[in-house]
Amino acid sequence: MECAGKGSGTRCLGPARKRCGRCGAVSYCSASHQISHWKVHREECERLEQQMKNLDLLNDFPFTFSQESTVQISEKQESRCSFLRKRGIHQVGLWVCECRCGASVTSFGNSRLESDTWNLSNILCPCRGPSSPIAKALCSWKDYYEWRCIPLQSPVSLLLHWPLTVYHAIQLAGLGSLTSEISKLRIHYLGPEKELLQLAVFGELHALFPGVFVQIELIGPAVPHHRFVLPSVSAEIVLLVSLYCCYVKYPFINRLFLLLLQTVKSFPLGLIFAFVRDGDKIDLHSYAHCFEQDCDCRYKNENTSCNIGHASSAVTLQLHRGYYHDRFLDISKDSLPHLVIAPNAGVAAYASWLPTIELIKEINVPAVFSDYCEEACNLAACCINAVTNQPPRLPIQLNPFRQPMVVEDSPLHLPCYSNCFLFAM
Repeated sequence: MECAGKGSGTRCLGPARKRCGRCGAVSYCSASHQISHWKVHREECERLEQQMKNLDLLNDFPFTFSQESTVQISEKQESRCSFLRKRGIHQVGLWVCECRCGASVTSFGNSRLESDTWNLSNILCPCRGPSSPIAKALCSWKDYYEWRCIPLQSPVSLLLHWPLTVYHAIQLAGLGSLTSEISKLRIHYLGPEKELLQLAVFGELHALFPGVFVQIELIGPAVPHHRFVLPSVSAEIVLLVSLYCCYVKYPFINRLFLLLLQTVKSFPLGLIFAFVRDGDKIDLHSYAHCFEQDCDCRYKNENTSCNIGHASSAVTLQLHRGYYHDRFLDISKDSLPHLVIAPNAGVAAYASWLPTIELIKEINVPAVFSDYCEEACNLAACCINAVTNQPPRLPIQLNPFRQPMVVEDSPLHLPCYSNCFLFAM
């Protein structure tokens, strides 16, 4: 926990252990920092006090692991790493960036590592289509898991909050009925970061919007300039080549291959390094697959589950580097989007949002913003109101499809979750 008065003029005197006596949501290193910060904190203190009363609601999930992924991580009895490690999904496949360790695996300049594998059995993940269509709108993780016949011990919700938040935003914007009447759904997705390593999970939109061509334009400064592809390679192949090098007495080459062997042993066999870049079009023909070699998802998805190319697909992702207000004219030459969505937007934290907000107001398209906590949404809504002179089209509300794992080392004593709260302009 960081001192709320950090940067107020004097250096912190130690750990932030002195909590605000009223809201209990922030802490200070000293009484002097608490006093000097009161001018700032006074405006938010009452709001944070009210938000603290909803703490149990924020941590309320239907999963068998809910206590472990919320309270125990907040209290440092567990960590994201330990949670993932227990389930055999630490630093593998789609999960590489779900803890701090992932940064060492995926930090290749502006590049992004992508995989299309759940690294779970087919019982625990939605690697195939649903057994039945959606009978009624999904309103909770419990609804979704029951519909997809996934047991509540499955951790797939930790990644599926991306497409399910898109689904929920469409329902909130009143576009749910529209999806049964149109053949193409156009979405502009602003500020993707971690999602660039987890694009295959958006294949779940096949199931959520059957028969609809879903076209998502992902726009943001985190989209890299360049793409590099290293062909899939297994440890066994490297070992065979290495042994051959021993045989023909090329010790230098042999050492290189042994080094490569040590590297690939830490990755699942067949992992493909694919660094997406500005301008890439990615066709998701089906669902991210499980780890079972004999599952029929392997044959349905083989070479098609996450392709970079130009083939027709029910779900297509197009990547654009830059800010929305700079790229909008290029992206929207033919038609406007049905929805703009900005997950974990941080509107109040970045001045670059100002021209984007002005643009969204001008085109008058429903825009849904999410953030890690209610206070971040409050600040964002105030910023947007200052630009548009209009209240939110939809009030700030808890997202039932927020990621059910708390953010480690939150700046507040309130739990923070990815895509936790949302509102619309």
